[in-house]
Amino acid sequence: MDALFDRHQPTLAAALKAAQERGYWSAYPEIPSGKIYGETAKDDGLASYKIRLGKPFDLPGHPETTNVGAEVSPFGPTLAITYPAADADTLIAASQAAAPAWADAAAKTRVGICLEVLARLNRISFEIANAVMHTTGQAFAMAFQAGGPHAQDRGLEAVAYAFAEMTRTPAQAIWTKPQGKAEPIVLEKHWRILPRGISLVIGCQTFPTWNSYPGLFASLATGNTVIVKPHPGAILPLAITVSVIRQVLAEEGFDANIALLAADAPGAEITRDLVENNAVQLIDYTGSNSFGDWVRKHAGDAQVYTEEAGVNSIVVAGTDDFAGMCANIAFSLSLYSGQMCTAPQNIFVPRSGIKTDEGHKSFDDVAKAIAAAIDDLLGDPARAAGVCGAIANPATLSRIETARSLGTLIRDSAPVTTGDARTATPLVLAVDADKTDAHEEERFGPITFIVAVADVGEGIEKATSLARRKGAITAALYDTDSSRIDAAVDAFARAGVNLSINLTGGIFVNQSAAFSDFHVTGANPAGNASLTDAAFVANRFRTVMWRRPKAA
Repeated sequence: MDALFDRHQPTLAAALKAAQERGYWSAYPEIPSGKIYGETAKDDGLASYKIRLGKPFDLPGHPETTNVGAEVSPFGPTLAITYPAADADTLIAASQAAAPAWADAAAKTRVGICLEVLARLNRISFEIANAVMHTTGQAFAMAFQAGGPHAQDRGLEAVAYAFAEMTRTPAQAIWTKPQGKAEPIVLEKHWRILPRGISLVIGCQTFPTWNSYPGLFASLATGNTVIVKPHPGAILPLAITVSVIRQVLAEEGFDANIALLAADAPGAEITRDLVENNAVQLIDYTGSNSFGDWVRKHAGDAQVYTEEAGVNSIVVAGTDDFAGMCANIAFSLSLYSGQMCTAPQNIFVPRSGIKTDEGHKSFDDVAKAIAAAIDDLLGDPARAAGVCGAIANPATLSRIETARSLGTLIRDSAPVTTGDARTATPLVLAVDADKTDAHEEERFGPITFIVAVADVGEGIEKATSLARRKGAITAALYDTDSSRIDAAVDAFARAGVNLSINLTGGIFVNQSAAFSDFHVTGANPAGNASLTDAAFVANRFRTVMWRRPKAA
């Protein structure tokens, strides 16, 4: 039964080593190259995606009392796929029936199955990329990377941490207590991993695989059955994922209902019913703060792991590469039209301006240069489409329209392309921190405030205060003063925010690398968990013991 574990053990060992060393490592190549994935892989992936359109999604043996499906690509076409669906009680019953055998399986068996699933998902990364692209609005290159290999790396990272935590305690030991002149007391002791129960993974629309895989694979590896609840607008990527998991489970002799899909329809979601069911003992949630609050209040005794919203900030104090700074910020603001939990919203700049390698730059100079860098980045329509992608939710366009009146217009948002695609470039507004607090609310999407402050110290104080009060996942600083940098590092650390300093090249504040970067700290309102640390997996199981005197 451990053949899969043995097959993938080198990958697991490398993942454990990488997580310990925190240097660059990836198990799954992020380049969509035919030389890596096969010369026909791109065409085959697109064909596989197209075959799924306009018909029922096949999940053999999955509970089904009805079918649902209303996905529409942000690029225009309707997917017209229907999925097997059932009410919460039916799904819970099926999950409970499948649970005992999965809980009894050896840790190596479960981990081996998870590693095999990830390997198979990697092989179909082009199909997943098309599914992610046409449910989230990500451009293809980003959908391939974030929806495929990067998500798979995050899943592998969770499996590696789970394996490390489950094997930290030996399966058995001999316990000998000296008794002086009397015979010692000798016991044999045995420890067993006890999973918590049913795990509910609540997916989001913008990053359905990247945000879901850590919790999904952490729960599976630690012996919990999993119900995956996709966003109604992005079911397909997670349906494909669940399909692969069920295939491997069945091949290995397990009940495929260890992994279930909780597909539902917009306006008729079953999320609340699942959250409130006492059988659900683990919940992974990605989404808004308001529903996150509801989940925490109604989850009963379940352990809840959340990644929620926040207000991410950049503080600009000075730079020795003004053009590089502006170009880097421009890309961060434009990537996937700002629809990333790591995307910056506020850029704090001193009213008196900053020192740069190009001389003194006033506040207006900085604001206009960032806007000009966006224009330069997006000047070519093909490149603009590849960077910005499409808008996942129509509500984001309404949010842009409303935001236009909140400050002085520096750069207006506009469609990237004509046609059916729902697109928008960054809106850039200038505001003064003494005159408005409009920038202190998260405004998801391509909306940026360049905020005038008295000085760098006030910028750092306002950015860190926002993080403590409203949450933040990322922060960035541009400065040339080492003492100010040291002070900022301490301030952002106390606010529980991961900080990037003086990024000007091909790495951006939006990006988070598996095995090296901890995504979300759990130390401010943007989330209560971190992807991925030991705390993210260790509480998904309990260790129970039985003991007896050792036979002579």
